[in-house]
Amino acid sequence: MVSKLDPKERDAALASIPDWNVVDGRDAIERSFEFSDFVEAWGFMASVALIAERMNHHPEWSNVYNRVEIVLTTHDADGLSELDITLAARIDEMIS
Repeated sequence: MVSKLDPKERDAALASIPDWNVVDGRDAIERSFEFSDFVEAWGFMASVALIAERMNHHPEWSNVYNRVEIVLTTHDADGLSELDITLAARIDEMIS
């Protein structure tokens, strides 16, 4: 079972993904993405979906036209885990 990051681990992990923000009132992180159009946003989501499926760790997300909002948390751990940090970093690598 995946365990929730302790405060020290959490702080260090968040420093490694500076474009992600802590969600108010939740032990979760979020990031917004904007693309040129719907097709580009959808392609991004498809790429993230393949990574998430291989990790067996699925994001909370939404898409409106060219915008994608992603929230990461580990429900089984009741908060942030290393899975969330790893998925966030892999997403960041895709767009850099």
